[in-house]
Amino acid sequence: MRVVIGEDSALFREGLAALLETAGHEIVGRAATAPATVAQVRAHRPDIVVLDIRMPSDDEGIGAALEIRAWEPPTPVLLLSQHIETRHTVDLVAGGAIGYLLKDRVLDVDEFLVALDRVAAGGTALDPEVVTRLLGAARAASILDALTPREVDVLSLMAEGWSNAAIGQRLFLSERTIETHIGSIFAKLGLPESPDGNRRVRAILAYLEAR
Repeated sequence: MRVVIGEDSALFREGLAALLETAGHEIVGRAATAPATVAQVRAHRPDIVVLDIRMPSDDEGIGAALEIRAWEPPTPVLLLSQHIETRHTVDLVAGGAIGYLLKDRVLDVDEFLVALDRVAAGGTALDPEVVTRLLGAARAASILDALTPREVDVLSLMAEGWSNAAIGQRLFLSERTIETHIGSIFAKLGLPESPDGNRRVRAILAYLEAR
């Protein structure tokens, strides 16, 4: 796939480019600032953007991601960060085709490439530590009190972007059991069937927004 990389560290940027090229991807743009990344995306219309949240400070990458995701059609974005930044994360997750990983995850090349493919295909890939931080603040919210601990586990893995089958493997449960838990989560969060079939994302958002 065609990739634009936005990263202010030249060493990390070039290392990431080399990793992606070795995996068969084409790097069509490189940038060291958020505005330059936006310009590269406009110029090249890549399949996905890999973007550092801090470029070089605060959450400039988040702003760039929000701008890129607002275009029609939106471009998938995989955010990387040294530290967990939770501001605006819910807004980004709402649209799908978004990933948020800590930079340490890149060291697990196979896992990183799987996340890249998932986001490029329109899915989500949230770092487990990011999910823990976001969900941890929400546990006391009344709308979520009805969820069982196992349903919390399932919803957390849903937020990371795992399929029902993968969730079942991780929790040592059958896929049918996972489907039952998810149905219960939808019911408890008041999410009826909808034409867009996007209850999965809305369940995650309901959970994150109940902080």
